[in-house]
Amino acid sequence: MPAPLPDLTRHAPGAAVGFMIASAGFIAGTTLMAKAVGTDALGDPLHPLQVSHGRFLFAWMTIATTLAVLRPRLTRPDFRTHLARTLCGWTGATLMFAAAAMIPLADATAITFLNPMFCMLLAIPLLGERVGPWRWLAAAIAFTGAMVLVRPGSEAMQIGALVALGAALAMGLELIFIKRLSGRERPLQILFVNNSIGLCIATLAVLWVWQPPTPAQWAALATLGVLMAAAQACFVNAMARADASFVTPFSYLTLVFAALYDFALFGVVPLPLSLLGAGVILTGAALLMWREGVRRRA
Repeated sequence: MPAPLPDLTRHAPGAAVGFMIASAGFIAGTTLMAKAVGTDALGDPLHPLQVSHGRFLFAWMTIATTLAVLRPRLTRPDFRTHLARTLCGWTGATLMFAAAAMIPLADATAITFLNPMFCMLLAIPLLGERVGPWRWLAAAIAFTGAMVLVRPGSEAMQIGALVALGAALAMGLELIFIKRLSGRERPLQILFVNNSIGLCIATLAVLWVWQPPTPAQWAALATLGVLMAAAQACFVNAMARADASFVTPFSYLTLVFAALYDFALFGVVPLPLSLLGAGVILTGAALLMWREGVRRRA
């Protein structure tokens, strides 16, 4: 394993929050694209493995083009950590697409985005991070908002919900590996290696379920890949500038963006419970940001 490099970015919680909010907006866009190609909206539904393949294919093309233009200085990658991160990410994305086909998309998205809770818990033994009472309180508030959106006991809590929970666990573990890499390698290198490995895995997996996409589905897959590349770039930059236990709860804002996109594009008005859940999540995020500012000033 290569020796760790000095941190390539400074501790900047404000910038980390900005990057994470941008990432949440982009990820919500990928969810809409995945829904379009995973249902009959644009043709015969594509298998979740094929949706994952499209996501990695076009994200890799976007990142490779950026790499060729910018030509940044590269270092020796930590392939073992990259492989572990990519396996978790590919598993989480595929399970998410599968859950979306089994239960309502809003429920699947809400359950899957419990991954910051898993990340915060895993960051204690795996990263040695110290999580103080304010962070626990803020995370608990955000978790309560997520539970309002999930609504335990409803139709969401069935086999599809268990699949979505598996996706959340895989994605939470992926965040840990991203944090390990973010201080050792530059963000663009992390993205390129991750998507190169992911494309190889997704290509092998899709051979068993491939079907020719329609032109509209190709366009949606391309959009999905570009949005995912942008989301990853923002996410890696956020993780490099603050503790994982501090910055990851802001990814819950993906739920808010998804509701806004639904309303803007499809005229779907959120239910009162959905608005309540989103408000509780935002309260937890705001508390976390305020406390971090106080701590930094002290």
